[in-house]
Amino acid sequence: MHTTELTKRHWLLILTLTLLTFVLGTSEFVIVGILTDISSSLHITNAKAGTLVSAFAITFAIATPLVMSATSHFPKRKWMLFLIGSFIILNALCVISTTYVMLLALRMMTAIVTGVLISLAMIVASENMPIAKRGLAISFVFGGFTLANVIGVPIGTVIAERYDWNATFLLTTFLGAIAFLASYFILPTMHSPFRSSMRDQFSLLTHPRILMAFFIPSLGFGATYAVYTYLVPILKGMEAPSGSISWILFGYGFISIFSNILAGKIASYNAIGRLRFVFLAQAVVLISLYWTTDNFIFGLVNISLMSLMAILLTTSTQLYLIDLAGIYQPKATGLAASLMPVASNVGIAFGSALGGIVYHQGNLMSVTLVGGLIAILASLLTFLSHRLDQKQKKPA
Repeated sequence: MHTTELTKRHWLLILTLTLLTFVLGTSEFVIVGILTDISSSLHITNAKAGTLVSAFAITFAIATPLVMSATSHFPKRKWMLFLIGSFIILNALCVISTTYVMLLALRMMTAIVTGVLISLAMIVASENMPIAKRGLAISFVFGGFTLANVIGVPIGTVIAERYDWNATFLLTTFLGAIAFLASYFILPTMHSPFRSSMRDQFSLLTHPRILMAFFIPSLGFGATYAVYTYLVPILKGMEAPSGSISWILFGYGFISIFSNILAGKIASYNAIGRLRFVFLAQAVVLISLYWTTDNFIFGLVNISLMSLMAILLTTSTQLYLIDLAGIYQPKATGLAASLMPVASNVGIAFGSALGGIVYHQGNLMSVTLVGGLIAILASLLTFLSHRLDQKQKKPA
């Protein structure tokens, strides 16, 4: 790319990829809002219905890097269109699901499609933009997930309440069709990279610098979700007025839109260097919750800051993993692009579990101290990674 400005074609591609991640995010996250409807309809417990969420996350984390490695040589445009078509079919089949086993199988297959499409969207956004604008493009694509939480999930939940949970999958099927049409007309034809073996691909994961970069977003997301997972009990402990919690959660999601915008700004220059201090600021915000929640107003302000800090790491770490792969294993950039979404799922699972252990020990607000400690660990790892980068740049 010789141009340094975004053309109309660039913006159309960015908006198309953002629409795609919005659709994928809505399909992934909406299941939480309709879980009780599913359990009632299929005559299963809420706990069993909850495995639809955990099975999706586990399948996503395990299958995404495997499929990305095996299909790294596929023509991206055709492969993406095929996967979007598969997404439409799988969601349409969810509409007519009548058993838990059938729905579970469909959700696990959808998880594979979702993970690969997200990774491909990041690669396409990275490869087809001017270097100086990659951060902006990636932040928009990640913004699709934020919009899914703020807009897509509430709409899907309302549809389930008014009609049935099956109708929610009609919505995701329809949205998938729109994403397919947009992608068909906008996605560029991209040359297939040279074919590489699975051994070449997975050799990337043996490099210490890649592993270090992988755990930066894992710890970053873990810090947030150690607290966010238990935000409703925290709000109840703050004596939030009846009926206000849903609005507070909506506000949390709305503020995260600005977090996504700032993520693009951070990634525009010296991203890892900036992230060192972002994580330290996140640690201060999370630890402060231990005291500020004694006052409802101060607590809400602090929770707003928590939301603002939540996803500042996404764009920077996504590009960092791709760039490191370009240095250490150029044949594995496809696999590298899948690592940030996988890392986020690992962090969410790890943070939620650790927060749960602390919560069940009897002191709910201690989860904020745990979240702050994890953020400090993320900062230390980022300091180390940045220092190694600087050493590498120095002439021998």
